[in-house]
Amino acid sequence: MIDVRVNWFDEIDSTNSQAHRCRHEASDFTVWAAEFQTAGRGQRGNTWESAVGENLTFSILFKPSNFLATRQFDLSQVVALGVVDYLSTHGIEAKIKWPNDIYVGDKKICGILIENIVSGATLSVCIAGIGLNLNQTIFRSDAPNPTSLLIELGLQSGQLDPRHELATLLQCIADIYFPLTDPTVSDPVQSSHPTLEERYLSHLYRLDELHTYIDLTTGETFRGYIRGIEKNACLRIETETGTIKSFAFKELKYIISQ
Repeated sequence: MIDVRVNWFDEIDSTNSQAHRCRHEASDFTVWAAEFQTAGRGQRGNTWESAVGENLTFSILFKPSNFLATRQFDLSQVVALGVVDYLSTHGIEAKIKWPNDIYVGDKKICGILIENIVSGATLSVCIAGIGLNLNQTIFRSDAPNPTSLLIELGLQSGQLDPRHELATLLQCIADIYFPLTDPTVSDPVQSSHPTLEERYLSHLYRLDELHTYIDLTTGETFRGYIRGIEKNACLRIETETGTIKSFAFKELKYIISQ
């Protein structure tokens, strides 16, 4: 088991903001967690709804040594796969909605916000903000498809201890992160085990399924199949007519039935 000091707050503006404030003096894999965030944020500048004390809202500071900036999407995959592995300990099969939302079926159980700081050719800091719905059963925002671990497990209110669950989740992330960044391993992806990319693809939401999307660069609605991830972390989709399209983050909207 890893020995991680978790800095807990009853209330804070944002754990990601706290990680930014402390990034110079804090060490690799430092964690900040909060019972409640007054200014928690998600992807695309959205706010993150979380009832006080009911969910996991935390941030991890990664400071890998000599980590090439071209590999920064690796850390996004590490966190997403760690959450998937954690949910599997509860018997929940989760998928990764590119780039790093976590879904159970067509419902969102976890959001991840990655903020990177690059120095020249290397990634000096990565801050991963994670919001995982744990005990919340009523969602009052306009989020179209939320769920929680409590709902998926069919348990009664308040049966999951956030601090215990966080320790398990951090271990799952650490089990992927530290072997990937261990300087004693010359090429951590060259092994008999599936590569990080292979594992990510195996859990990719809607892979090889026909669905409807909106190209946000043109406004066009189209149907297509997710075929994989490009080396630059863009999503590759084959349209019904056989055209291959590549989308960067914020260039594509998923149409999900409610």
